[in-house]
Amino acid sequence: MRLLTVPNWSFGRNAILLREFQRVLSRPDIQVHYCQGDVDHNRTVTAFSGEPNVLIQTLLNLCGLAFDTIDLNHHMGVHPRIGALDVCPIVPLSNSQVEFMEASALAERFSASLAGQFGIPVFLYERSERGRHEADLPSLRKGGFGGLANKILRPDFGPELAHPNLGVSIVGVRDFLIAMNVDLATEDLTVAKQFAKRIRSFRADGDPRFLGVRSLGFQLASRHLVQVSINMTLPDITRVDPIVEWIMQEASRLRIKIANTELVGVIRDIDVPTASRLPIREPQIVTFG
Repeated sequence: MRLLTVPNWSFGRNAILLREFQRVLSRPDIQVHYCQGDVDHNRTVTAFSGEPNVLIQTLLNLCGLAFDTIDLNHHMGVHPRIGALDVCPIVPLSNSQVEFMEASALAERFSASLAGQFGIPVFLYERSERGRHEADLPSLRKGGFGGLANKILRPDFGPELAHPNLGVSIVGVRDFLIAMNVDLATEDLTVAKQFAKRIRSFRADGDPRFLGVRSLGFQLASRHLVQVSINMTLPDITRVDPIVEWIMQEASRLRIKIANTELVGVIRDIDVPTASRLPIREPQIVTFG
């Protein structure tokens, strides 16, 4: 049974490490959907699928590479983070209960190995959370790496203190989501932050275009742009194109051009027809069902 994982790593400026990741992932029993770093976020997103045992070994191999290099005490980037392996979602590729159980077992086995081999506290999140703490990523990440110093934790696996260089990791089964960015041709960060704030407000007000949509605004200093970063957590009821088109209309009203749109990670085949505003590469499309 093949499962999908989309681990997010706190490095994006180390080309040698990225090439090593690509080498580890170039095996016949792994299908790589995405492996890309970002300089301004200082973050690398990987997405790959395979059988559970293969995924666990591959994840641990990547951890071995990354953890020898990453030190969050010297990490700078615009993206929120709490760990070297910041978050590792396990995503079933169907709605079957059997696949959910396989995914849950994989999340727990990997979490135990991650804590045992590397001494990193691991928090389960989303559908894996056991009722011991918050289940959503923004709440678990609150305070960031800097807020972990000398703090007594109650992780699901591992020690009660954060690793001094690697922080903590968040692992668990989550439903499918779509992550995308819209880059604006301005250096005025207040514009991106205001767009993100309005999107969150629309979501809170129940606007059907923005249900389940999380958004943040970021500065992309190396590209002289700003970015509206979006996670669509309810893709069964919310569509990509209306969100991007709203940003385009608002940007046009302010006489700001859209510099780029980007799909980060993967998208389900059933979502592609309503995501015409995103450039999508074939490996990023996963079959669901």
